[in-house]
Amino acid sequence: MPTPHVSVPAETDLPPEILTVTANPSLDRTLELTSPLVHGAVQRASAVRAEPGGKGINVARVASAAGVDTRALFPARADDPLLAALDAVALPYLTLAIDGEVRSNVTIADPDGTTTKVNAPGFVLDDAIAAELTELVLRNARGARWVALCGSLPPGLPHTWYRTVVDALQGSGCRVAVDTSGAPLAAAVTGPVDLLKPNEQELAEATGADPAQLAAASAQGDHARIVTAATELAQRTGAAILATLGATGGLLVTGTGAWFATPPPIVPRSTVGAGDAALTGYLIAECRGADEPERLRTAVAYGSAATALAGTQPPYPDQIDLDNVTVTDLTGAASAG
Repeated sequence: MPTPHVSVPAETDLPPEILTVTANPSLDRTLELTSPLVHGAVQRASAVRAEPGGKGINVARVASAAGVDTRALFPARADDPLLAALDAVALPYLTLAIDGEVRSNVTIADPDGTTTKVNAPGFVLDDAIAAELTELVLRNARGARWVALCGSLPPGLPHTWYRTVVDALQGSGCRVAVDTSGAPLAAAVTGPVDLLKPNEQELAEATGADPAQLAAASAQGDHARIVTAATELAQRTGAAILATLGATGGLLVTGTGAWFATPPPIVPRSTVGAGDAALTGYLIAECRGADEPERLRTAVAYGSAATALAGTQPPYPDQIDLDNVTVTDLTGAASAG
């Protein structure tokens, strides 16, 4: 078995509050344009950023910036440029060695904050590495408060991998959050889980709802249809459903109620990583004992703060505007609709 590479001082080598798992990490390169992207044209970037990425790594960076004990777990070789980037921002991580280089993703950001993202498929994980990655996750999840399984799965991992890990963690004492899409999401919601973080499209995927109808209802401020879909998913999986709805805000549905939150006013720069920041805001608030409306408030504040930053920079606590997030109790909205 390859020896895991650890960037955690021995004296702090204790279970983190939040362990994030990124099976398909990346180096995220962001090009900021001075004019809107034109297909087929030659354009110049006003700024270029290269940052460590992958949804779980994004979550870990935001949590670490807030002072929450966290650790990012992902596959990468010891000399991969991603590790140097993480060392530069002092993020604790644990890796499983692979023979190839972590993928690079490219984001093109228009001046109005519209983003176009091109994601590479990722390094292929064979069966042996996949089994070792699973074992590494299970071993390091012991004692964590939350395990966040985030992002796409690389070639070689079966689309049921998240479901397999969630099932293996049942009874371990940690809570499990899943943030993914497509076939991995469909497999993940076939059994119990503690927290799911879909966007509108992913909520439609998981419930069979019409995504266009969900988007239209959200844009019109009609939350009943979205609450209905989220409630169905919550009842099927036992999960709290944190649905991120872009500039509209966010929705939280649990076994005890439903709430909607509108974001504070911001000037958008990049939506990349905003959903990851929202998930982190929820986890931070839960770790600190906040009730459900306050968890949603924190999630939306973090997502909005991330949208106001270029690239995939993590927002820091002094950039979070909790006071201007409005939370509305929608309990009963699904039956009313």
